[in-house]
Amino acid sequence: MAITVVSKTPDEVRYFPEAGDPAAQMTAQHMEDLIEIFQTPLSGAYNWDYSTADGRIRKLYKLGKELNWNADTDLDWSQTYSKDLPPSDMAYNPFHGYEPFESLTPEKQLEFGWHYQAWTISQFLHGEQGALLVASQLVSCAPSFDAKLYASSQTFDEARHVETFNRYLQDKIGVMYPVNPHLKLLLDKILGDARWDLKFIGMQIVIEGLALAAFNTMHMTCLDPLLKDIIYLVTRDEARHVTFGVNYLEYIVQHLTPQEIEERAQFAYEACVVMRERLIATEVFAEFGWDVDAARKHMLDATVMQYFSKFLFTRIVPNLARIGLLTESVRPKFEALGILEYENLVSDGDVDWAALSQPLYPAGEAGSGAKAA
Repeated sequence: MAITVVSKTPDEVRYFPEAGDPAAQMTAQHMEDLIEIFQTPLSGAYNWDYSTADGRIRKLYKLGKELNWNADTDLDWSQTYSKDLPPSDMAYNPFHGYEPFESLTPEKQLEFGWHYQAWTISQFLHGEQGALLVASQLVSCAPSFDAKLYASSQTFDEARHVETFNRYLQDKIGVMYPVNPHLKLLLDKILGDARWDLKFIGMQIVIEGLALAAFNTMHMTCLDPLLKDIIYLVTRDEARHVTFGVNYLEYIVQHLTPQEIEERAQFAYEACVVMRERLIATEVFAEFGWDVDAARKHMLDATVMQYFSKFLFTRIVPNLARIGLLTESVRPKFEALGILEYENLVSDGDVDWAALSQPLYPAGEAGSGAKAA
C-alpha cells in the first residue's frame, strides 16, 4: 500500500468495479492512500476533576453506548436494488422542464439520477470524515470530563458512518464524487481553528444540524430499502450529537465575552452561507457536460430546491437562537437568507429522551433492508 500526499484536494469522480469483477480483487499492493495534510494550532486540556456537572451530557453518553450498531450485522448488504430503477422519488427532481435534462435519453436521465444520488451520499461521506476528525479533536480540547467522554463516543459513531457510506457507495452505486469545495472550505476552517468552542459551533450546530435535516429528507425520498435503513441508523446517532452540542454550548456561550459571542455569531452565519452553496451539485453538472453556472441558477430557482434549502435550516436556526448566537448584528443577515422565521421552532436543546432511547428498530421504523434480530 502506497501513501501519496497531494497538494490540493482531488477533484476527480471515482468509479468502482461491479461486485464479482476481477478488477475488484485488487491486493494491497495495488492500493494507494491519497492524503492531504492540514495543520492546526490545537491546544489540548487534561481534566483532573473527573466530575459530572451535567446529567444530560452523561445520559447522552450512556445512550451512545447502549445504542451502538454494527454495519456488518445490523444491515442486510445481500439485497440489491436495480440500477434500472430511479434511486429516489422523481417527484422531487428539480430538473423537470430543464432543457439539458429533458434532452437526455431516458437511459441518460436515469444515469443522471444515480450520479446525483452518488454525489449526495459522497458529500455525506466526506462530511462524516470531517466530523470524525473534529470529534477526535474535541476529545483533547474539550475542558469538561463529560464532554470528553461524549466526544469519544461520537468519534466512534462518526467512524461507523464513514465506514457505512463508503461501503454503500463502492459496493452498491460504484461511483464516488469528490468533496464539494464549499464543504471542504468549512471543514478546513473548523479543523484549523484554535478555538475549541468554535469547533463545537461549526460541527455540532451547523454541519451536523444541516446533515440531520438532509438525512430526514433522504429517508423520505430514497427508494432503496438498504439506504433507508442506513439513513435511519445514522440519523439516530446524529440526533444525539446535535442535542449534545446544543446543551453543552448553551452553557458555554453564557460565559463568553460580548466580543467573543459576536465573533462566533458571525462565524455561524458565514458557515450557513457556505453550507447553502454546498447543496448545489456542480460536480455532477460538469460530469454531464452542462453549463455549470446556468444549471446552478436553475437549481437555486427551482421551487422544490427553494423549499428544500429552507427546510434544511429548520434545525440550525432555532438551535443558534437557543445557545445565544442569533445576536442583533446577525439577525438581519439571517433574515436576508429567508430563514430567520425558524428561530422560534423547537430546538434540539429540549431533549426528547423517549425518542432518543428507542431500540434500534422500533416497529414500523426500519425498511426491509434491516437484518432480522
